Amino acid sequence: MKIAVATKDNWSKVSGHAGQTSDWLLFDCNPGLAIPAGHRIQLSKEQLPHHFKDDEPHPLHGVEIFVAASAGDGYVRHMQKWGAQVLLTGEEDPIQALKKILNGEALPDTRFDITTTLCKIRDLFSKQ
Repeated sequence: MKIAVATKDNWSKVSGHAGQTSDWLLFDCNPGLAIPAGHRIQLSKEQLPHHFKDDEPHPLHGVEIFVAASAGDGYVRHMQKWGAQVLLTGEEDPIQALKKILNGEALPDTRFDITTTLCKIRDLFSKQ
């Protein structure tokens, strides 16, 4: 199962505003095995989900679960079109968030993020 975690601060903390996040940790997890090392992916501006047009391959295609501190409705719909689920969390440590997901534990509630509110307003007027 491929799980991608939106990160900030040199891949050390879970990031909010998933659609604008350029730094991702990608984990290829197998049930019952140790958590693998995360593969660092840095997206270009054109590859940011907020801007990506789905007209070419993307480094995060094939991910089944995206994890972030916040995400707008447009981002969630976009990832659903990719066949992926979006999980939001208040957990700041990417590895701890991953462990909770793999163990079937509840993730901590998200923190307030003004950018999510702004994205929701933008999404109201988007064509998607």
